[in-house]
Parts: sequence; structure tokens; C-alpha cells
Amino acid sequence: MITALDPRTALVLIDLQKGILNYPLRLPSSELLERVGKLLAAFRQAGLPVVFVTVHPPQPNPAIRRDSAARAVSTDPVLYEVAPELEVLPEDIRIVKPGWNAFFGTPLHEELQRRGITGIVLAGVATSIGVEGTARSAAELGYNLTFVRDGMTDWTVAAHEHSLNVIFPRIGEVGESGEVIELLRD
Repeated sequence: MITALDPRTALVLIDLQKGILNYPLRLPSSELLERVGKLLAAFRQAGLPVVFVTVHPPQPNPAIRRDSAARAVSTDPVLYEVAPELEVLPEDIRIVKPGWNAFFGTPLHEELQRRGITGIVLAGVATSIGVEGTARSAAELGYNLTFVRDGMTDWTVAAHEHSLNVIFPRIGEVGESGEVIELLRD
């Protein structure tokens, strides 16, 4: 359950890019993108910042060499683009991360601090990788965290549920997209 959002909250969307959404995910990409699209609209209507984070690992990357599907993603620049269902506007913050954590090796913290952001609503893929990696750093940096349970997915139910039920409640509040949208309307 989500009890409140900071007045200076940003929506941070993790790895909602063509290459990752092509993988077989626990929640179909179309459902995920529909929910995230509603969150995106609510944040924009409230005049709050939106951050699109995509991953583009440096080359060569040993993990990519082991996995032929990941190797294909790594070589096609179109697959690094944000899913077309989510319109990126000029005022949105764009962050390209080299690995799992959107704060490591990027200007994300500085961009949020410059705007006076104290809270982050997280959604995206994969719950146990990009979302959790980013969340752990955000918590250490002092951000108030909100996790959108139905706005994220993973490759396995076990990984997804572990993050949502064990890790995230220790560092923030977990709830549904509808709860966030209602709080933004208040």
C-alpha cells in the first residue's frame, strides 16, 4: 500500500526499450506499457518530472558474449530505443546507463538534485535487475521510494516476487499504479 508521495517526486522508468521488451517476460509487454503509459500521463498532468533510463552496456561485455540473444540486442541500435508506445518529450530526462544501476556512471542523481527531487516512483524491467539495482542506490542516496507492482516485470516469477516482497518493502512502499495515479490527483 502506498500512503503518500513526496511533493517533489519523479517517475523513473527503467529499461522500457525495444530490445528488452522483446524478451519473454512474466507480464506481456503490451500490458506493462499500457499501465506505464497511464502513469506517464498522470505525472505529466501533475507537472512532475519523468526520467527514461535505457541500458547500453559498453563493448566488449563478457555477459553479452555468453548469451546470443543479448548479443543480438547489443549490436542493433534500434533496440536501444524507448518503446514507441511511450512518447519521450523534450522536457523528459534521458539517462543511458552502462549496467544495472541507473545511478552508477550516469548524471541521474545530479539531474534529480538540480530539480529538487526527493521521491522516486519506479517502474520498468527487470524488477530484480535494473529496477532493484537502481532502487538500492536511490535508497542509499536518501530518496523516498515508491514501487509500482503492476508497472514492472521480470523474466521469472520468483525473481519478480522476491524483489517486491522481500527487498522493496525494506526501502520503500509497494503498491499499484492506480494508487499512484490517485495520489497524484489529490
